[in-house]
Amino acid sequence: DLKLGKNVNEGKTKEVYELPDIPGCVLMQSKDQITAGNAARKDRMEGKAAISNTTTSCVFQLLQEAGIKTAFVRKQSDTAFIAAHCEMIPIEWVCRRIATGSFLKRNPGVKEGYKFYPPKIEMFYKDDANNDPQWSEEQLIEAKFCFAGLTIGQTEVDIMARSTQAIFEILEKSWQPQNCTLVDLKIEFGVNILTKEIVLADVIDNDSWRLWPSGDRSQQKDKQSYRDLKEVTPEALQMVKRNFEWVAERVELLLKTKSQGRVVVLMGSPSDLSHCEKIKKACATFGIPCELRVTSAHKGPDETLRIKAEYEGDGIPTVFVAVAGRSNGLGPVMSGNTAYPVVNCPPLSADWGTQDVWSSLRLPSGLGCPTTLSPEGAAQFAAQIFGLNNHLVWAKLRSNMLNTWISLKQADKKLRECTL
Repeated sequence: DLKLGKNVNEGKTKEVYELPDIPGCVLMQSKDQITAGNAARKDRMEGKAAISNTTTSCVFQLLQEAGIKTAFVRKQSDTAFIAAHCEMIPIEWVCRRIATGSFLKRNPGVKEGYKFYPPKIEMFYKDDANNDPQWSEEQLIEAKFCFAGLTIGQTEVDIMARSTQAIFEILEKSWQPQNCTLVDLKIEFGVNILTKEIVLADVIDNDSWRLWPSGDRSQQKDKQSYRDLKEVTPEALQMVKRNFEWVAERVELLLKTKSQGRVVVLMGSPSDLSHCEKIKKACATFGIPCELRVTSAHKGPDETLRIKAEYEGDGIPTVFVAVAGRSNGLGPVMSGNTAYPVVNCPPLSADWGTQDVWSSLRLPSGLGCPTTLSPEGAAQFAAQIFGLNNHLVWAKLRSNMLNTWISLKQADKKLRECTL
């Protein structure tokens, strides 16, 4: 039971209210309305508000847990969620993997189904009177928009473009276990009025994308099924509603994964514990369970192989990390006796590190045991292996790439501003 403030915005499918008791936040209230062609076609669809809210909440939760900065705070009710109050940037960012829809009309000669590698980014200025014209980066920069005190320049445009691609790729990867092809995606950004940073805002629901089960357009489950109606009848609306419900049911599965995995860190001595705990902490950031064990391939090879067999026998995919300094026999012995991946992460000392590292690098023939000196790097190596079959781990990796790029971009902007 939230106290609602004034209505700060009302669109075709939602209303936005201030929340006096939660400074810096708003309530996003969905409507039971479906539109197409800038509301040239508009109908009431009972239950759409709840369907849209469920879809948006799950998608934003997925992205937020991956590490994408969003305005989403929490789901408040069946038809509303709480979000950070943003000043919206009036641009729709579109990311396309497959050519279809309006792209074909604007680019005659391109056949439907043409695939973009990397995905194609487009932007459209939100202007209903002029049917949301396509804009270039140059137009957006020259508009000199300023929202919540942040001027939209080249850095901000680059951040939104790079974020659009990352968000699309995360959702594309997340739909693949459901045997669904994410064809394209439309999103919007805003500037958080408190933090003054650009975040993913508005909603991402079944109006925001094209989704083709089994990659088959004839099975489309998105709003295109409504756009394609020659006549809107109660029966036709029920068909569209069933498509929306189909998506809302499956979008909750995006937050789960059937794939399991773990990292087992084998240390040659308890003195290496602090080094190993860094690996475990880094694994936790990717949502990967990590166990620490003590064993020496030199002093107790039978026990080392017994521990190895313990983790091979339960069927859970495992990456072994061998932490051994001086003469590293642990990694090579493990690599030569298991089909699971093994990575060396030796805790090198300042005195003998240069000499000790060769025992990890120079391996007998027939062994594939890479070496990384960084505990965080060992965890990332494991995450990249698990990410091949686990979309949640992959999403965190992709988000990390984006956030690292953004931090460098912002640091460069700050340095140039100081210099000037």
